[in-house]
Amino acid sequence: MPHDHHDHDHTHDHDHGGLSPSGHPYRADNDAPLSYWQRMEIAVRELMIEKGHLTADQVSAQIDRMDARSPANGAAVVARAWVDPDFRARLLADAGDASREMGFDIGPLHLIAVENTEDVHNLIVCTLCSCYPRNLLGLPPDWYKTREYRSRAVREPRAVLREFGLDLPDSTTIRVHDSTADMRYIVLPARPSGTDGMDQDALAALVTRDSMIGTGLPRQP
Repeated sequence: MPHDHHDHDHTHDHDHGGLSPSGHPYRADNDAPLSYWQRMEIAVRELMIEKGHLTADQVSAQIDRMDARSPANGAAVVARAWVDPDFRARLLADAGDASREMGFDIGPLHLIAVENTEDVHNLIVCTLCSCYPRNLLGLPPDWYKTREYRSRAVREPRAVLREFGLDLPDSTTIRVHDSTADMRYIVLPARPSGTDGMDQDALAALVTRDSMIGTGLPRQP
């Protein structure tokens, strides 16, 4: 199940594609009909440009900023929490404000950080669709959006984690957190042992995307 399935069913976030200099999208397949939402996006965007509220360059720049989002953003947040106890406390109290403090704009979403400990492991899912903290983690992996993961992560999380190679002791409590349209989660994984002498950048390199979803652990140094 952890393998990517190329499922592109997005409910809250949409792929905008590339833009021509006039603001019209390049379509990968000119024979494929546009969906209702694609037609609506094009109509609204062109109307906003025509009315002078936006320019095609501004739209392109925003798409570039969206495409630049990656798990490295979340990894930087996690690494700082590992080395800065005060920041860690702020992150657990209000993950949105703590992320903004580092310059990451997560928008109006309510972001919650949940911490893995020796006794508790957290797993993130969106049972409705594919809600995901994209501003910090980039695009969700394809498996995250599959119906199989969305249903089984809640019903049998321990079995799902084993399929990802994470076999936790029976004594470990697994907490599953269900994301929504206006509330997202990020896992603060436990800092790997043997990293006391590492700086923040080196620590960030150990943080994996899956460790911030809960389906994996950070790399070992």
